[in-house]
Amino acid sequence: MSAAATTMQAATGPALPAAGSSFYTAMRLLPKERREAMYAVYAFCRAVDDVADDGGPRDLRAAELDSWRADIDALYAGHPPQRVRPLVEPVRRFGLKRDDFIAVIDGMAMDAAEDIVAPTEATLDLYCDRVASAVGRLSVRIFGMPEEAGVKLAWHQGRALQLTNILRDIDEDATRGRLYLPMEKFHRIGLMNPTPETALAHPRLGEVCAAVAAEAQEHYRQTWAVIERSPRRATKAARLMAAAYRLYLDAVIRRGWAPPRQRVKPGKLSLLLVALRHGIV
Repeated sequence: MSAAATTMQAATGPALPAAGSSFYTAMRLLPKERREAMYAVYAFCRAVDDVADDGGPRDLRAAELDSWRADIDALYAGHPPQRVRPLVEPVRRFGLKRDDFIAVIDGMAMDAAEDIVAPTEATLDLYCDRVASAVGRLSVRIFGMPEEAGVKLAWHQGRALQLTNILRDIDEDATRGRLYLPMEKFHRIGLMNPTPETALAHPRLGEVCAAVAAEAQEHYRQTWAVIERSPRRATKAARLMAAAYRLYLDAVIRRGWAPPRQRVKPGKLSLLLVALRHGIV
């Protein structure tokens, strides 16, 4: 993942997201037991993200992620180690699935194993499923979504949000030696073996980014189609996240892809209006 890791003391309980963030605002809309469950899932995700991005040499990162897999297995076997105990009640109360926690770890392992550079579209989709849609599958169960609609929402919203992150963070990712834009789209502009440096300097980079943005827009469209057919009480947080992240996508599209690319952030008023619109039942 391209987001900078934050310190999280998993052994002492769930870390909280930064106040003022879209995630924090969305989670504050939930009832207490659902909100606390989401914070526990958030803490787990931040912890394994820290390992993937800032966990030292690659062999140590792989070993630590294996340790997290073992801890999740122990959680579901009924004897959770200290650092996953905050997940015990969310798993019991909301039926969270082991496979989704493991998928998140597997996604982080993709970053830990090597710097991802121009993955195939299939690999990128798998990555998005693991690091974003798997988190969504955990989340929609906590939100109280019906199973089929919830899984479909997680599938589309996870990909929408992750593709938005990728487009927003292309320059930041390049400084880490990473390039998440897909290989096939570079082939279409005649760049056969892209590196972060050659890709970002290519005069037709905008065509690649625009194609990825169009895919993200379609995932947002599908996200809202599911939301509009679902109980409003169970989609409040998802609505706010979708609307807030769409502001980021719209901002990078307006900015364009020609260098120098200033990092974009929606205005506070726009975010406030989203919060007011979607934070009221």
